[in-house]
Amino acid sequence: MSGVAHIEMEDEETEKYASSQRNLGNGHNQESALQLFVNAKKKINDIFRNIGDYVKESDNFVQDLGTSVDCTSLITEESANVVKGFREKITGITEVLARDHMKVVFFGRTSNGKSTVINAMLRDKILPSGIGHTTHCFIQVEGSDSKEAFLLTDDTDKPKSITDIKQLASALSSVRLSENSLIRILWPKDRCRLLREDVVLLDSPGIDVTPDLDSWIDNFCLDADVFVLVANAESTLMQTEKKFFHKVSSRLSCPNIFILQNRWDVSEMEEDIDQVKQQHLEGNTNFLSNELKVTDKKSAKDRVFFVSAREALATRVNSDKGLATPDRVLLPGFQARLFEFANFEKEFEQCISHSAVQTKFEQHTKRAKEINSSLRKVMEEAYTKSLTQQDEQIQVRREKSSRLQQLDRQLDTLTSDMKVKIKTMVEDVERKVSVALNDEIRRLALLVEEYERPFHPDTVTLNVYKKELHSHVEESLGRNLQVRCSSVVVQAVEATQTDMTERLSTILPEDLKPELMNLLPKRDFEIAYRLDCRNLCAGFKEDIEFRFSLSPTALLQKFLGRTSKISVGSSGDSQQPSPQPQGLPGLRRDTLQNLASNSDNELLVTVLTTFASLTSRSTLGAAVVVGLVARAAGWRVIIVTGALYGGLYAYERLTWTTKARERAFKQQYVEYASSKLRLIIDLTSSNCSHQVQQELTSTFARLCHQADNTKKQLEEEIREVDRGLSLLKELSSRAKTLRNKADFFDQELQAFVRQFLSHSGL
Repeated sequence: MSGVAHIEMEDEETEKYASSQRNLGNGHNQESALQLFVNAKKKINDIFRNIGDYVKESDNFVQDLGTSVDCTSLITEESANVVKGFREKITGITEVLARDHMKVVFFGRTSNGKSTVINAMLRDKILPSGIGHTTHCFIQVEGSDSKEAFLLTDDTDKPKSITDIKQLASALSSVRLSENSLIRILWPKDRCRLLREDVVLLDSPGIDVTPDLDSWIDNFCLDADVFVLVANAESTLMQTEKKFFHKVSSRLSCPNIFILQNRWDVSEMEEDIDQVKQQHLEGNTNFLSNELKVTDKKSAKDRVFFVSAREALATRVNSDKGLATPDRVLLPGFQARLFEFANFEKEFEQCISHSAVQTKFEQHTKRAKEINSSLRKVMEEAYTKSLTQQDEQIQVRREKSSRLQQLDRQLDTLTSDMKVKIKTMVEDVERKVSVALNDEIRRLALLVEEYERPFHPDTVTLNVYKKELHSHVEESLGRNLQVRCSSVVVQAVEATQTDMTERLSTILPEDLKPELMNLLPKRDFEIAYRLDCRNLCAGFKEDIEFRFSLSPTALLQKFLGRTSKISVGSSGDSQQPSPQPQGLPGLRRDTLQNLASNSDNELLVTVLTTFASLTSRSTLGAAVVVGLVARAAGWRVIIVTGALYGGLYAYERLTWTTKARERAFKQQYVEYASSKLRLIIDLTSSNCSHQVQQELTSTFARLCHQADNTKKQLEEEIREVDRGLSLLKELSSRAKTLRNKADFFDQELQAFVRQFLSHSGL
């Protein structure tokens, strides 16, 4: 260790001591403290790689929230921007960590042996050194995965041969670079343990060659983990050296500084070597503890070493080649100096490893904890809000489902009521139309009498007369039915439609009421009665020929008509067929059939038939009948009766005018039309009621269609709520997972701090 007293030894004891410490002095077989940094770097890189994936996943989650209209309230825009910024920061930190290494910078005055110290630590003559060489620029030695060494300069990215280092870095070369330039030597890692373990060594020009020390510090020292001041043991620390490190201490907080008193092998020839060493030790520790205040005085003694870089380099190069170091190279006491150099390396490795872990990873770890904590808050907020929104959406769904069920029940009730109301109204309309049509049929004679077109018995004129009479009767009946029924029915229909609308509007949203009112028919409802008298009375055949009312045929027809009525009213139905009488002129066939249907009238029918046969066959028969009557009553009676009979005949014949024919025509038409119209009373009333039913049903169907649209809208809203709930559940699950990941990474960071940053105060 530093400050080891010079002990006088016999040659045998010296050799024994050197033999026991040779391996340590050569730097072999010692467990490297640099593994702390290597392991910490691997661990922190793994953590940040996982945190990077976590931040990326969180950012994707936030972006998904931004694209979902229903879930934008789960996270604020500010939080979204913060998460996005974290993604960029983590990416940048990960890239920095991948490049991070332990950096040691060597400073000192010109020709103090800085390059030789670096070569001794690297166990190879990598940097130009020795008598006659002065380094004129900064040279950085770092590890490379390539098999061949090469160098890079600031002016180009093209690799250059390692042999160019002497021309580019030497102060005596004509092609040398400026003192602020940097040459990077990339040395194969498999040829040097320090480089393999991410140590970067930076050689510098003498601090006495330029006054521009601030730019050196800014360009090359701010990321350094350890500073090594290589001093010349033949002199004390110079003011130039102190000034430089005062600047370093002002720019960096508590820099790690080692002082190597190089060329200590030359001091072996001094008689007062112990006093010289003590003088150097006190001056150096005072500089570190009192002037720079980077450490206390006790610890400062462990930062000062008395070495010979020349002896260490020669011994290590020959040892690696399996050769013995010539005695002329090693001065007496070299074993102690080799041990001191190895001890320096041990202390240096421990210091730089811990320092690099602190300087490279502590701030990144703090930043990672802050990012992780912020992300956890964001995810916790999103998770909590998603649960709250789920509860709200569940309540909304419950309300909408209840509204839908209530609407279904109300629609069912309304539909049932409207069916009953429509049925009642249809039956009422059918009854009213039936009664009205019956009344109009009874008044048909008045309607026919109102028809005043000139009447003429001519066949062509009579056909036109009948056609126009059909139209008149149809129009009059329709007009009268409309007067008696239509207005009442239309008012009832409109009242029912209004009632439908009002009742439906009470169960639908208020804003739909104008739309419901617009669904009511804009036209006035009219009932079409469709009597069609022309086709209905197409079979009417008038009988307007003159017929004497007291003719035998007429008298017999009247007598048979009364008898038929009495017989039909007093006897039951008979299924026995009877022969149909023939040959009675002017006697209606249906009258005879009615008489023949009754067995009590068979004899009378036979007599009448015989009489009719006799009178119709010949004039002789008529004369016989008259003779019989004359003999029974007398001729005077016959003559008076004949005169009266003839007078009546003449009167009726003279009064059988066109007007009488028109009255007979209209009477016959009334009888025929009444019988036909009575046949269609049920059909007409049913048709009218069907029109009312169709009108009300279609109106109610249109109104119910609006209600169905409302139901569909509610169902779609429920499905939308379900989709929102599903999305919220998914997002809440993702938020919960991300929150738990934040807890996991917090534990990982805490474990890293306990393992590698236990003295950092994190």
